[in-house]
Amino acid sequence: MKKILLIEDNPDVRENTEEILSLANYNVITAPNGKIGVELAQHEKPDLIICDIMMPELDGYGVLHILSKNEETASIPFIFLTAKTEKADIRKGMTLGADDYLTKPFDDTDLLNAIEVRLRKNAMKRTNYDATSEGLENFFKDAQHALNIKDLGQGRKVKQLKKRTEVFAEGDLPLNAFFIKSGNVKTFKSNPDGKELIMNLYATNDFFGFEAILENTNYNESAVTMQDTELITIPKYDFMLMIQKHPDVSKSFISLLCKKVVDREKQLLNLAYNSVRQRTAEALLKADTLKDSKSAISISRDDLAKMVGTAAESVIRVLSDFKDEGLIETEGAKIKIVQPAKLEKVVRWNVAR
Repeated sequence: MKKILLIEDNPDVRENTEEILSLANYNVITAPNGKIGVELAQHEKPDLIICDIMMPELDGYGVLHILSKNEETASIPFIFLTAKTEKADIRKGMTLGADDYLTKPFDDTDLLNAIEVRLRKNAMKRTNYDATSEGLENFFKDAQHALNIKDLGQGRKVKQLKKRTEVFAEGDLPLNAFFIKSGNVKTFKSNPDGKELIMNLYATNDFFGFEAILENTNYNESAVTMQDTELITIPKYDFMLMIQKHPDVSKSFISLLCKKVVDREKQLLNLAYNSVRQRTAEALLKADTLKDSKSAISISRDDLAKMVGTAAESVIRVLSDFKDEGLIETEGAKIKIVQPAKLEKVVRWNVAR
């Protein structure tokens, strides 16, 4: 049973609202003024707070301000009750961090609906969704319910793409973000003389192609499948709706995206400052994450060179050194990492012993 704290100085309103909430199967705690309300909030840790604005001694704004400074109460959903309908008062409350507001007199249904929505959104915010196609599906289902948007995510599709199929090209307008249900994708940039630099490799359960949407620009790189791949396309509208309009229900989603941004920054820094030997070791470790657990790395020397950002001949020489040092084994185009710890040491110190 969810616990709700009701802070209201008017006895009639307080008793009537308490009765409505009790009939709706909520555990209701009441406070006749703001000071008692703050004490109860800090002690009881309710699931949601409903608070009048105009109260003597400590008004609703003061209650919200105090609770928002306390780590244990800052995340509790907060709904204002007010007889004031002036935009300035509503704006002040929302600026302070209120989640919603209801104007008196309010309809019973409006009150209960507002509470249910806030509780659902708060539950989503606390949920860590798995970075899988099932987790993504659960996320959208919960978001539809929490936001009461039935068609949210209905435009997403699963596409079956063959090996070496173009997903998007440099200069294209971004219409979708992408999630890999199975398979691998590489993104790369081409310079004027036609040479390619692989920017990143993406495997199952990775998001990609969303940076251009966030930056509101065309794609500055191309994407191609490296093997038969299943992609889930997330329409730009739905993506931006979850990122900008309802960040309180997309914490896990945003965290996954931020991880990829950090990966990209790290890769570019390594490209700028690390040696060819270090970059080749790092590229091998990255490519190793794309293979099945028992198989060898299957990547062309050309693609590996594009990841490293150097000529294929240079990469071949480094691979030969790694093989002589016992770090890897090769069989034709396939590469097997024998000493991953020593390759990681190469990345860090440019030496393996």
